[in-house]
Amino acid sequence: MAAPAMASGGMRVEGLGIRFKRNRMSRRNFKDLFAGRNRRSRPGEFWALKDISFTVNPGESIGVVGRNGQGKSTLLKLVAQVMFPDAGEVQVSGGVAPLIEITGGFVDDLSVRDNVYLTAGLHGMTKREIDRAYDEIIEFAGIRDFVDTPYKHLSSGMKVRIAFSVISRLDEPILLVDEVLAVGDKAFREKCFTRIDEMLADGRTLFLVSHSESDLLRFCTRGLYLDKGELVLDAPIGDVIDRYNADYN
Repeated sequence: MAAPAMASGGMRVEGLGIRFKRNRMSRRNFKDLFAGRNRRSRPGEFWALKDISFTVNPGESIGVVGRNGQGKSTLLKLVAQVMFPDAGEVQVSGGVAPLIEITGGFVDDLSVRDNVYLTAGLHGMTKREIDRAYDEIIEFAGIRDFVDTPYKHLSSGMKVRIAFSVISRLDEPILLVDEVLAVGDKAFREKCFTRIDEMLADGRTLFLVSHSESDLLRFCTRGLYLDKGELVLDAPIGDVIDRYNADYN
């Protein structure tokens, strides 16, 4: 019997796994090109995520918790489908607004203005939609005096501000946020918090990767605790943070 259709903003993750090489010199042979996805790891490879399963309902706010290198950012990239699994599957209903590796995709030699149109267009916004949102995007980022400046000449803080401003305007049901809120000054962080609050009030689904307990408790009601590439606990966010602190703090 087929699984029921998911409402927009929902997600199913079943048996998800992905392998990485331990070093850049390890090689796969020609037979690996035709091997099944579930073959055993070769020497020099490891499972960054293994047998991860969970379901997300539309409008849930989920914090992903764990030490560095435990697969948190990799999980978000698999959900965003910028990476593909070696085992299992991710089913997402509706599009995602990916605030991960946030400045990726911007072109150094193009102006800020041209980058806004390019990046928003690549994420599916029409020129008319970008025209309508353009002034708000620039105003939110606070870089009105730099719209004709090549992107490469912006400070790192300016780059983050314009990237967040563009991606957070995408009309997608799922928002993926990976440590973005740790960047920028206090005033801009508060603008980001307000914008995320608005998106959540609009019924968006949130995945937040953060080492900040205050950010996790502010935005999330549910937590996923990843350790050694495995899902250790799926529970209310307070319980997940307590378990993580008991294990490592």
